[in-house]
Amino acid sequence: MDHNQFFDSLASRGISRRGMLRIAGTAAAVAAGSPILQACGFGGAGGQGGGSEADAVTGSFDWRKHEGTTVRLLMNKHPYTDALKANRKEFEEQTGISLEIDEFPEANYFDKLTLELQSQQGNYDAFMLGSYMVWQYGPPGYLEDLNPWIQNSSATHAEFDPDDFFPNLLTAGQWNFEKGAPLGGEQQWMLPWGFETNTVAYRKDVFDKLGLRPAETFDELIEVAAAITEKAPAAGFGDMYGIAVRGSKEWATIHPGFMTMYSRMGLTDFDFSGGELVPKMNSPEAVEFTDKWARMVRDSGPSGWTSYTWYQASSDLGAGKAGMLFDADIASYFQNTDTAAEGKIAWYPGPKGPDGSLDTNMWIWSLGMNGASENKEAAWWFLQWATSKEHLQFAATEKQHIDAVRQSVADSGEYKDMLSKHTGFIETFEEVMPHTEIQFTPQTSFFDATTSWAAALQQIYGGDDAASTLDRLASDLDRTVNQ
Repeated sequence: MDHNQFFDSLASRGISRRGMLRIAGTAAAVAAGSPILQACGFGGAGGQGGGSEADAVTGSFDWRKHEGTTVRLLMNKHPYTDALKANRKEFEEQTGISLEIDEFPEANYFDKLTLELQSQQGNYDAFMLGSYMVWQYGPPGYLEDLNPWIQNSSATHAEFDPDDFFPNLLTAGQWNFEKGAPLGGEQQWMLPWGFETNTVAYRKDVFDKLGLRPAETFDELIEVAAAITEKAPAAGFGDMYGIAVRGSKEWATIHPGFMTMYSRMGLTDFDFSGGELVPKMNSPEAVEFTDKWARMVRDSGPSGWTSYTWYQASSDLGAGKAGMLFDADIASYFQNTDTAAEGKIAWYPGPKGPDGSLDTNMWIWSLGMNGASENKEAAWWFLQWATSKEHLQFAATEKQHIDAVRQSVADSGEYKDMLSKHTGFIETFEEVMPHTEIQFTPQTSFFDATTSWAAALQQIYGGDDAASTLDRLASDLDRTVNQ
């Protein structure tokens, strides 16, 4: 049975996408633990056992070394991929390497990627992934450690300059796979390509007409959202409601605005004690925050909130249905052009925590190398070009890599001039960037845990008691993340 038949058979039995990923991930973990497979040499964790293939690269660096070869890429359908395709001729002419790009919508991209890595066939040499995926794909040995390649001057061109990446973005791709260990370390499982910090975008014209100012605290945010919901319709803004945030029963509901505000309130998802991860989303402070968040959405959010993804939430801002959006900054950026809200959107970091905290969660689209690839050298030639200053400057200023991952790009006049057309965007980016990092505790059950968290949030939104709901969640997660 091939992979597509395997997924089709699961679907025919009513198994959800989340269930499919869990099955595939479990199979991956079992396979990675097999002494037979380890003896066969599979596993890209070059920094974890034995030498890396990067160590075998010697001599002077030569962009044309792999002329005539082909690098196969598995990519999400995304503006970052569009920028790559627009500039691919530059890479192919510089290196003589051809690119084959298979592109899939995000709705099934990770299904495809999971199956590809689990197969150990090396059909693709490099791919897009995010930090949370490192926690899933890294422990089974599916990812190549990129640090040995970076450190080898025979394999990496002199202008690559890894120190030019924002350090918090590099750290997001580092983990030693030990329970309770924070992000960071010597192993680099992915390279930043583009990212999203999470901030509040708001309709400046609505705020001006209603006499509102951006909220400085979480309680003020609740009040401002309520004021928009109450007053905006009478002021000529149709059936506008106060604030748009994600609400679907998916892990992605937790990580943008919710986790950002949760972290700014001084809250954490897990503690590590006695060798075990201890869920903390049911602490008294976390219960109070979650109950307030759910009531804010119930009173001042969209009526169909439990189905809201980034697309619905951001589209409501652009369509004039929402007065604020607490989500990825680039989601709102794209709503400031060719929409009913064009030119009317402004940005600010969002409310601070009680101690003035601007801790902000982020999503990073990064590039990784398949540990099973038989074409690693050529794949590395592509990865260092695709994350180079030159390509990322082109991608940020000529295409739509909006949040720059390299300091040199973020500092360029061309980049700042482009973003200056959007009120408060560049100032907000610069203010939150030092506080932006992965706010979650790295752990291999991340997707199940955060999806369950989103389900609990929906239950509270629906009227269930916050304390008892979060107690049940914590009890369930205590078993899930420590098994």
